[in-house]
Amino acid sequence: MSSHQAESGKWTTTQSKSDVHVEDEEIQAGLGSEDVKDHEHEVSGTGTWKHAAFHVATTIATPAAYAPLPFAIASLGWPLGVSSLVAATLATWYSSLLIASLWRWNGKKHVTYRLLAESIFGFWGYYSIAFFQQVASIGNNVAIQIAAGSSLKAIYKRCDTHGTLTLQHFIIFFGVFELFLSQLPDIHSLRWVNGLCTLSTIGFAGTTIGVTIYNGKKIDRETISYSLQGSSSAKRFAAFNALGTIAFSFGDAMLPEIQNTVREPAVKNMQKGVSAAYSVIVSTYWQLAIIGFWAFGSQVQPYIVDSLTVPKWTIVMANIFAVVQISGCYQIYCRPTYAYFEERLVSDTSNSSASMFRNRLVRLTFTSVYIVVITLVASAMPFFVDFVSICGAIGFTPLDFVFPVLAFLKAGKMPRNRLLCISMRILNIAIAAWFSVVAVLGCVGAIRFVVEDVKTYKFFHDM
Repeated sequence: MSSHQAESGKWTTTQSKSDVHVEDEEIQAGLGSEDVKDHEHEVSGTGTWKHAAFHVATTIATPAAYAPLPFAIASLGWPLGVSSLVAATLATWYSSLLIASLWRWNGKKHVTYRLLAESIFGFWGYYSIAFFQQVASIGNNVAIQIAAGSSLKAIYKRCDTHGTLTLQHFIIFFGVFELFLSQLPDIHSLRWVNGLCTLSTIGFAGTTIGVTIYNGKKIDRETISYSLQGSSSAKRFAAFNALGTIAFSFGDAMLPEIQNTVREPAVKNMQKGVSAAYSVIVSTYWQLAIIGFWAFGSQVQPYIVDSLTVPKWTIVMANIFAVVQISGCYQIYCRPTYAYFEERLVSDTSNSSASMFRNRLVRLTFTSVYIVVITLVASAMPFFVDFVSICGAIGFTPLDFVFPVLAFLKAGKMPRNRLLCISMRILNIAIAAWFSVVAVLGCVGAIRFVVEDVKTYKFFHDM
């Protein structure tokens, strides 16, 4: 049997033309036109579970995601902070496995989050997920671009302490690099980039954890306070904001899109990839969050690298790892927006040179517009932790905590064992209810912080 691959929604085949013609006639003889159309979309991915692990780890375990975790725990205190971190880890791992299991829940493959939602919840499911995905991807990329700019500026300042370049310059430099990567056709074409990014994730975490311990031992421990700071109102809103930050840290709005790149058996390979990615996440998130708060206490900065002072060369290394990792994550999250425009603007998919040139020109145009907008917002309002919290509350919480458990219930995929069925139903409802509350509280806290920062800083402030 011949092998087929999907690249940007097109067929790529290793068969001879005569084989394709014979097979197409056999298909059309046995299937109606609608079935033929469905068959054409039933093209298996080629990625392994390792590729899935790379993609999932790249989208979740980014420096922009776990670097603010010590600050989040500082805003919640030891007991509530650590328990929230553990609960979010287990809930998103469980939810990710549920999403992977819904791959062919009704016999058809659903290659995007939006199509999966539509198949279960109908019209409103499709557009709800489209909205949350856009909020998550745009908010995430604004936060990522601010983080990348901060890391590049930190490297620059270590090399030239009297340099005149500002944060905005480095945000623009990063945007230009992302425009170049945006010309790659799809997620699977980024697999080697994301493999490098996964290694950078481990490198960033290992370096940052080691340097944080070193700095923590250098500090007079008697000067470190772990108490919550500010008035009762400030503590309350800081805690709300922290919940949104933790939700952001486990955000992955692209699971079905990633699963579409995985070879059969897709469910088993995806679940194996998710579990492998979460082993990386647990080993990095928990250590950095807890050690970061231990080292600096309530004075820890929203971006943990900004709290580090010595040795300088290791801080430079941590920032290099951060920029490399962030570059891949940015690409994963801009893909839903690119797909939306590509579906509407790229009409001619033939392989003629004129068609290919036009499609590349169209792609260059809409990717340029997207990146210019993201770069402008990131440069004008470089309030990293504010965007992290808003994105986590409004975008990632519905996508990664609430929707998966409700979709699993609605799809009727519950186990036959009565006791296990009842237990899963209670667990799913509890996760959906609690994280719906987290979404509201996180949004309230984030909006308050944005308002305060806008009052304090001018637009295009060099943070």
